[in-house]
Amino acid sequence: MRSGEELDGFRGVKPSSTSMIFGGQQPVPSPTTEPVSQRRGLAGLRCDPDYLCGALGPRLSILALIAFICIETIMDCSPCEGLYFFEFVSCSAFVVTGVLLILFSFNLHMRIPQINWNLTDLVNTGLSTFFFFIASIVLAALNHKTGAEIAALIFGFLATAAYAASTFLAVQKWRVSIRQQSANDYIRARTESRDVDSRPEIQRLDT
Repeated sequence: MRSGEELDGFRGVKPSSTSMIFGGQQPVPSPTTEPVSQRRGLAGLRCDPDYLCGALGPRLSILALIAFICIETIMDCSPCEGLYFFEFVSCSAFVVTGVLLILFSFNLHMRIPQINWNLTDLVNTGLSTFFFFIASIVLAALNHKTGAEIAALIFGFLATAAYAASTFLAVQKWRVSIRQQSANDYIRARTESRDVDSRPEIQRLDT
């Protein structure tokens, strides 16, 4: 039989071994680890108030939406081709501009660097300017002088002017990004050439 001292010593060993297994050195994975990381990712989404206040995106979306609502209130039309075309242009401009507005406002476009977002914004505003202008001209030619049609025409031309101004700003921003990219490529090339010049072993391998 074991003595009382041996039993006390054996009892003293078990807590230490247990602490080595379940202690702080080897923590047991918690089932809530993954949801916590997901919540952190969602918490990283923050709205950019400077973009909402300074950019024309919100104003463009509002003008396109009002033009679409005005054209939708027209009940009778003959012919209806101009009305349908204006409806399609205003709805498409509102949806595309709204999606880009959400991406830029929450900085979601930074997570997809493969896309040239300055060029994407330029293409959107340029095409919206062109098609809004054509749709407004066609609707004006087929106008029956109803209140809804006149309101749609007014907001159509306002949207055309706003999209034209946004296109001008997008062109300026795109040119700046092209210059910055060229400068970065030049600096990177100069840095690589200096690294090669400072390492003679690479020159011997080349010869």
